[in-house]
Amino acid sequence: MSNARWFIEEYKFDGFRFDGVTSMLYTHHGVAHAFVNGYNEYFSKELVDEDAILYLKLVNDMLHQLRPVENQVITIAEDVSGMATLCRPVSEGGVGFDYRLAMGIPDKWMELFKTSVKDEDWSISNLAWSLCDRRYKEKNIAYAECHDQSLVGDKTIAFWLMDKEMYENMSVFSPMTPVISRGLALHKMIRLLTCALGGEGYLNFMGNEFGHPEWIDFPREGNNWSYHYARRRWDLAKDSNLRYKYLAAFDKAMNKLENQFKWLISLQVVNCTWVIIKLLKAHIYAKHDGDKVISFERNNLFFAFNFHPSQSFVDYRFGVPKPGKYKIVLDTDNKEFGGHERITTYEGYFSSAVECHGCKQSIMTYLPCRTALVFHLEDLTENKQEVK
Repeated sequence: MSNARWFIEEYKFDGFRFDGVTSMLYTHHGVAHAFVNGYNEYFSKELVDEDAILYLKLVNDMLHQLRPVENQVITIAEDVSGMATLCRPVSEGGVGFDYRLAMGIPDKWMELFKTSVKDEDWSISNLAWSLCDRRYKEKNIAYAECHDQSLVGDKTIAFWLMDKEMYENMSVFSPMTPVISRGLALHKMIRLLTCALGGEGYLNFMGNEFGHPEWIDFPREGNNWSYHYARRRWDLAKDSNLRYKYLAAFDKAMNKLENQFKWLISLQVVNCTWVIIKLLKAHIYAKHDGDKVISFERNNLFFAFNFHPSQSFVDYRFGVPKPGKYKIVLDTDNKEFGGHERITTYEGYFSSAVECHGCKQSIMTYLPCRTALVFHLEDLTENKQEVK
């Protein structure tokens, strides 16, 4: 606690990530526990280390009192167990963290890659469940790629998707191969889906925003104490002759759109159909495992994803929450993002009184394969400047 206070007072730190919180919370340190047997795993005197919880409550309470203005200090817990009330205020009986790292999300993406699940076999329902697996009003930081991929010897998402072709075919002067085309498309969609559905904050790990091909490898005996890979190749994204620029441009556009509409600070997405929608600012409407399509609304933006590897839908009908004119404000297939520009008009789509996905109105749109579209109900837009 003294160290934490020192960093605030001496260096004006405004954020703390508590590493390995799961190993602190439990007497078994989280080893060989899947945390699937109910709340007794979180509130058992035999399993929970009450002294550790007391310390975490004290340090969180102290940090927030030292910088009492809202959002002046943020504390984030690295916890994979899903400890209940970990991210609720101490005054409510919680442990006091502001956010939990959504560690299961990058694990889910890695599971798909490492087990070599074919694109046509991806379960959209399971993906949606993994991205929304958090408690109401316990905020999560979502991220698609973690330090295990970018720092300590695993493969980055870009490398899992494009492998050795990244060294040969990322030049704009080389042909767009099927591997590179798939990799660029899925890299954008994975980041957008994670950011839009996975939490109340979003995190990039050094280079993920432009598809960095390799991890950082610190000097060690295994590489003859070399510093060669102990850096990030930021120049890759700045080189106009390389396709990394497309992934970087998309990241910029995605964050610009979020900054404009602020979906991350809206109430979180709920992965069920029985919740009263009026109480929420977000809801999943379609999860179609056959079509590989998922659609949802968050803070007046409507998201539509088609993960199908080959099937494009000419007139796909989506249920939408409100009637009106829906205009595309982000298209992952845009040429500026290295896409194929299969959608050539952004004039807008008027809803019709046809029920779909539990909604009284719907729109029909062309949705190309491996493409995500973001729509906004035009008459609700305060700032109608299109985000490119």
